[in-house]
Amino acid sequence: MDQLTFLTLAAATISAAWRLATPLIFTAVGEVFSERAGILNIGLEGVMLVGAFAGFAAVFATGNLPLGFLVAMLAGMAMGLVFAFFTITIKADQIVVGAAVNLLGAGLTAFLFRTYFVSTGRGINSAPSIHIPGLSDLPFLGDAFFRHNLVVYSTLLLVPAALFVLYRTSFGLTLRAVGEHPKAVDISGRSVALYRYGAVLIGTALAAIGGAYLTLAHSNQFVEGITSGRGFIALAVVVFARWSPVGAFFVSLLFGLFYALQLQLQAQPQLAIPYQALQALPYVMTIVALILVRSRTDTPRMLGIPYRKA
Repeated sequence: MDQLTFLTLAAATISAAWRLATPLIFTAVGEVFSERAGILNIGLEGVMLVGAFAGFAAVFATGNLPLGFLVAMLAGMAMGLVFAFFTITIKADQIVVGAAVNLLGAGLTAFLFRTYFVSTGRGINSAPSIHIPGLSDLPFLGDAFFRHNLVVYSTLLLVPAALFVLYRTSFGLTLRAVGEHPKAVDISGRSVALYRYGAVLIGTALAAIGGAYLTLAHSNQFVEGITSGRGFIALAVVVFARWSPVGAFFVSLLFGLFYALQLQLQAQPQLAIPYQALQALPYVMTIVALILVRSRTDTPRMLGIPYRKA
């Protein structure tokens, strides 16, 4: 392999890594908000599926991409309200409710897709790539960084915005306190339940956008199970990133690189590796990452524990 071919493949891999990491970035950053408030939402897979289907259905009907993302976000927040009602108001077990949300999302989207769309065979016009004048024509860097769609670029704004909200606002300070010392928040006169509801809604809204990206900006069609376990990987990303939006961004990029590598390796016929083993690479690395992160000293103290007034 000559140097030019290597650089071309490297640029393509980096470009694909960022694109493939985008749904993980949205979902993981959203889950950081939820877990910082003490709510463990393992139903991200179901929320992403609902967002992916709702966004696709909206654009299929109207042809309006921004509306598709808005509908996806609202659908994700509706799922978040269901999850929050059972876990915060009723104080049901968060793991059980999250599993139910996953089943609901998978079943509901499969039913609606088979009922209304499976016979159409039609796709939608997905978000176009934006070629930045001058920069997109740069050798190597242009292909790697400057030929993406607007949703991919928006991840660069999402992380600073999340940092600002969590660490520079009264809302973020109180939200983090709810995950550490909810009784102190309650004594101060603020509603623990209200802040936890807000955190869950932020988390599910961003997860739904991550799901909608798959149908509106990555492909142009919805298929059953299109998320392929990304919701569960996002949960691992949050732990590996130690509940930090910046960490979630870079760890998501790492997993995006694993996705991109397995696609590139599948395209190399000289490699005598079963494609199933290559497809399993991102999931194997998820397990490895969780094994490596043994000391979870940054875990929110009340994560997964319902708050009950004394």
